[in-house]
Amino acid sequence: MSKKPAKHTKKSPAKKLLGIGLDNDDGHKRITKGDQFVLLGGSEETHGRMTETVVKTFEELKHRRKHLSEVERAELDEIIQKSTPR
Repeated sequence: MSKKPAKHTKKSPAKKLLGIGLDNDDGHKRITKGDQFVLLGGSEETHGRMTETVVKTFEELKHRRKHLSEVERAELDEIIQKSTPR
């Protein structure tokens, strides 16, 4: 019995968010996990910004009464851009 390969489309909703920080030079291993996200690495500042962005992103999703798996990629991109600290 042959298996069909999984189809991935640009419009498929996200299941989890993954944040990766690459600017760590202090030797600390920073990992923050939640039900719908994982944040890895980064300097203290970068990891903090990623954490703040994720918190604000999920607050906005809650405000819109949507789950991460319900939003299209374009809408999620817009929410993350709005939620990213400047």
